[in-house]
Parts: sequence; structure tokens; C-alpha cells
Amino acid sequence: MSASLLQQFSRDLEELVAKTAPAVVAVEHGRGQGSGIVLADDGYLLTNRHVVASANGRVTVRFSDGTDTSARVVGTDARTDLAVLRTDALPSATLALGDSRALRVGSAVVAIGNPHRFEQSVSLGVVSALERSLPAGRGEPLEGLVQTDAAINPGNSGGPLIDAWGNVVGINTAILPYAQGIGFAIPAHTAQWVTAVLVQRGQIDRPQFGIVARSELLDRATAAARGQNRAIRVVAVGLGTAAARDGLRESDLIVAIDGQRVGSVDDLQRVAVLSANHDATLTILRSGVERTMVVRPQRTARAFAA
Repeated sequence: MSASLLQQFSRDLEELVAKTAPAVVAVEHGRGQGSGIVLADDGYLLTNRHVVASANGRVTVRFSDGTDTSARVVGTDARTDLAVLRTDALPSATLALGDSRALRVGSAVVAIGNPHRFEQSVSLGVVSALERSLPAGRGEPLEGLVQTDAAINPGNSGGPLIDAWGNVVGINTAILPYAQGIGFAIPAHTAQWVTAVLVQRGQIDRPQFGIVARSELLDRATAAARGQNRAIRVVAVGLGTAAARDGLRESDLIVAIDGQRVGSVDDLQRVAVLSANHDATLTILRSGVERTMVVRPQRTARAFAA
């Protein structure tokens, strides 16, 4: 890279950080600390659930100008490790959640947060992989994660992962403690719908189909024929669950729910949560043959992953 190109890259990076960092906050309480982002000028903030899980409903938020204010927990979602907060203070800067579905492996990203209480720390890296899964509490994994080598340390949790255009493409959530250069973020398109539901309802009542499933790339011919690159492979069907009762089988490939194409477990959950219908109409491929079936998911069981 020539000196002029390096100088331009540095200037662009400086401008990106100057534009986005003021909307990144520190989130603290007696038992822990992390980061967050200001979503709206009416005081809504987004962070990780694990950052505020032991906060007894209230936390202290420090804005980029050093001002401290209190905030209350509006709602949390263990399945995505997200939490929405609200403060009565008027923030000076906000960050909107972008569309992380445009991310590609190799995309440049920046992580901003408060690692080890070093506020407004910035690290640069690339997207290393997409659609990663990590074990989480209660046997339910965090799914669809963005993997990055941008340095993420304790205290970065809840802070933004930002692309080269200044869009929030992820919420930093986890690291592998025994590895370097491997961090994970919740994709912004997941955070968008989860945040909206938490603001409205305070919690997410997820319909449970009773399956273990994973996102899977379609072969070229199927992708071209269906106009989608991914679908959801059923890995296991729980005994006595809604899926077993209504005929879903292991190895079925779910391509749509209620007429909407789906490519990940998050897509399936989003459509099911936001739907006003009790029944879900699934379009599946079974041994290459398209079938339609109606499944009535349970509303309380949480033993299986989807």
C-alpha cells in the first residue's frame, strides 16, 4: 500500500470513529460493566443481557462526554443475549442498527467499547466467518453470529461492530477465552427485531417448534430455482414436540414460513414471534420434493433449540 493510500485509509478510519464513537456508552453496576449503544434520542440503549443480568433493574450509563446517568432495564432476551435500557437523559449522538446481511467474509470492521474500563477503545479487523454458533446458558446456543478478529475483550460486550460505511452490523457479545483473535457479535438484523419487540413487550415469547436446526447453504441449482442461498436444515426432532406431532422430520429442509423465505433459525424465530397466527405454515424440501405442512408451535417449552 502506497503512502498516499495509507494516509487516506487512516483519515477515513479517523472520520468513521469520530462519527460513531460518541454514541457508544459505558454500562456499569455494582456487579459488572460493559458497553452499549444509544439507539434513539428518546433515551433507548442497547447492550448485552449478560452485562445487566445481575443489575437488579438499574444501571449507570456513562456517555462519551463523561456524563453519568442512571438507566432502567426495559427488557432482556437470553436467547440472543440482548437487553434494552432507557434513560431520561438526552443523548447527544445515536447509532442506528444496519443490515448485517450484506456482510461478507473479509469485510473490514471496527469494534468500539470499554474493554477493562478503557473507555472508547477502538480495534480494527475483518469478518472472519458468518453464521457461527456458540454454547450458551440453558443448553440454547447463540446462533448466526458474526466472527471477527477485531480485538474484543471483557468490557467490549454490548458495544458496536461497525462496517466501513459506519453502519452498526453487530453487537459484540463474546470471546473465546483460550484463543486470540476470535470474537463474536450478534448480527444487527437480529438485534433490530429483538430490540423492537423488547421495547414494545419487555420480553420475547418464542414459539417452540421442538427441533434442533442449523442454517445451511443450498446447492447452486436449488438456490437459483428458489431465489435464496440458505435454508434451515432440521437436525433433530424432539419426542412429543409440536414438530413431531405435526409431521416434521429429521433432515427436512425448511425454506419458508408463512410464505416468507427463511435462511436461518433467527429468520424462523423472527417470523414466528411477529406473526399473529397460532399456526405456522412451513414450506419444506424432503428428499428434494417440496411439501407444505402446518405446525402449531408450543408457547412454553424451551427444551429444544428452535
